[in-house]
Amino acid sequence: MKKVVFGITSLGIGGAERVLVDIANKLKDKYDITIFMLYSKGAFINELDKKIKVVSVYNEAYENMSKLKRKLIPIYVLNCGKSIYKKYIKDKFDIEISFLEGPITRIFANKGESKKIAWIHNDISKVFGTGFKSKLKLKIDKKMYSKYDKLIFVSNDNKKAFNDLFKQKKLEEKEEVIYNYINKERIIEKSNQEVGQEYIDKDVPSIVTVARLVKQKAIDRLIRVHKRLIDEGLKHNIYVIGDGPEKENLKKLIKELDVENTFKLMENRNNPYPYIKRADYFVLLSEFEGYGMVIDEAKILNKNIAITNTAAKEAVKGYSKKIIFENTEDAIFEGLKQILQKNVIFEEDETEFDNEILLEKIEKLLGEE
Repeated sequence: MKKVVFGITSLGIGGAERVLVDIANKLKDKYDITIFMLYSKGAFINELDKKIKVVSVYNEAYENMSKLKRKLIPIYVLNCGKSIYKKYIKDKFDIEISFLEGPITRIFANKGESKKIAWIHNDISKVFGTGFKSKLKLKIDKKMYSKYDKLIFVSNDNKKAFNDLFKQKKLEEKEEVIYNYINKERIIEKSNQEVGQEYIDKDVPSIVTVARLVKQKAIDRLIRVHKRLIDEGLKHNIYVIGDGPEKENLKKLIKELDVENTFKLMENRNNPYPYIKRADYFVLLSEFEGYGMVIDEAKILNKNIAITNTAAKEAVKGYSKKIIFENTEDAIFEGLKQILQKNVIFEEDETEFDNEILLEKIEKLLGEE
């Protein structure tokens, strides 16, 4: 049985984290699987099958660390990645998979005998940002990715953005696109469970999004759009399921715009699916995205979906109950206005969601015994 290690920052609530848990649980009987993390704990750890081993550098969750320790970790990883690799990874596995861009990918890039795979979930050109640090990361990561045997992208748009940024033919020869795998049965089962007191109000149109509270997800923009819609007399509630570093800034903006009764930050939910199922619309209105795994979850629940024009559009290809907005505040405002005024007709979709073929692609990637 091949020994496979997946590396990820943590197993807190997030799209890549959700996908990794589903993949690991599905492959547990065919491979000896270990999950390596920088930070221990996380909401999804308890969902891992008992056959799957878990190791971590720090035996505490990121949220529980002091601000100083949080700031020092990236420096430690950058300067001591080789020693971390030797201690936890080197020569212990047949296949090493860095499942998220960033520090894990830099750690796994250290020299070893295993087959190395990097899984890229985001538009790298947007993740880097601008300025001196971005140029330094670009230089480091260009060399780093060349050490991998295979580069996997979750969308064609992300693959193109990566190649436009790095401009290396040798990297392109190693690339493949595999969309995110998710467990359909798990989502349907969980969507039928009770959710608690925060049940979505069905007396007015309801919009739900599930997103980490980071700048990429542009929740601040959604708050401003919501305020404009309310001011035009279009009653509706928006519910945001997720947590993250922008939470306090978003709470301040909600209070400043006086929409506390209609725009709800609901923090993380281990089971967001009953909320998605009960809502009238699901949206993912980010500035940039990878594939947007949560969109597939909304598709499984047969929701009306609105997204911005990002790589996430690949996730709604062939799905009828969707609309794609241009990625500006005014376009989102006009689009949601049309939806709330019932000027948009979402067609029924009878497509049977099935992504089992993705497991076959992953097994082919890992190779037979």
